[in-house]
Amino acid sequence: MTLSWIDGAPADSLSLTDRGLAYGDGLFETILVKTGVPLLFERHLQRLASGGNRLALALELPLIERECRAFAAQLGEGVMKLIVTRGDGQRGYAPTPGAPARRILQASPLPAYPPANSVQGIRLFPCRTRLAEQPLLAGLKHLNRLEQVVARSEWSDPEYAEGLMRDTTGRLVEAVYSNLFLVKGGMLLTPDLSRCGVEGVMRAELLDMAEQMNMPVRALELRMSDLQRAEEVFVCNSVYGIWPVRALEQLNWPVGPVTRKLQNLVRQLLDI
Repeated sequence: MTLSWIDGAPADSLSLTDRGLAYGDGLFETILVKTGVPLLFERHLQRLASGGNRLALALELPLIERECRAFAAQLGEGVMKLIVTRGDGQRGYAPTPGAPARRILQASPLPAYPPANSVQGIRLFPCRTRLAEQPLLAGLKHLNRLEQVVARSEWSDPEYAEGLMRDTTGRLVEAVYSNLFLVKGGMLLTPDLSRCGVEGVMRAELLDMAEQMNMPVRALELRMSDLQRAEEVFVCNSVYGIWPVRALEQLNWPVGPVTRKLQNLVRQLLDI
C-alpha cells in the first residue's frame, strides 16, 4: 500500500460523504521532504492556518504539525501532500457547524524533472484558460483546481515545462503550478494575487529574501507589456525551487544574474 494516512492512521480509502470530494471544500499543501524533514514547513503551516481562518475550517494545527512531522520521518525523502477537508457532511452546500476537519496525508517520490529546466531554463506555454476573479478565495491553495486541470490539458509537447496563466482581463497571474517573477530595471516584480491565484510558499520565501538583500521588490498588477519589457523571467515553487524562463512564443530572455543568485540561495535552502 502506498504510504497514506487519514486522521493520523494508515488508510487508503475515503468516506463518500467527505465534503472535499463532494465540493472541493478544503485546502492542501505540497511539501518537499528531505532526510525525514518537511522543508519550509513553518510557511506551509502559516498558509494553511490563514486559509483555515478564511474558510472557517476547524483546524487543530498542533495535531496537524505532529502528524506531518511523523509522516515525513517515515517517508524519509519525497513529496508529502497534506489535504484538510471539512470532513463528512450531508447532501447540500451548508456545512455542519463545528464539524472537525479531516486530515489526509499522501506520499509520492521526488519528481524527476529534467536538469535542463534549472540550468538552461524552460519554455512557457501560453494557456488559453483564464483564471476567474474571486477575492474571497484569492491566494488560497484550495481543493478546486479545475482551472489548472483544464489549462494543463492544453499541451502535451515536452518542450513546454509550464504554462502561463492570466485572468479574464489579461493580467498576468501565475504559471499552472508555479508562481511568476519578472526582473525589470533592477527590480523584482511578481503579480498581485488579491483577485485570484495562489500565494505560493516559495513566492513568500523569495519576497523575504529579496527584502533581506535590499533588492527592490513589488507585487503589483502586471500585463503582457511588462513581460515583453522584462530583462529576466523565472517561475518557482516549493518542490523544484526556481526555473528560469527562456521563452514564451516569440519572446526570449537570458538566464540573468538575479535569477541565478536567487536560484543558488534556493538550491541551498531545498538541498537540490
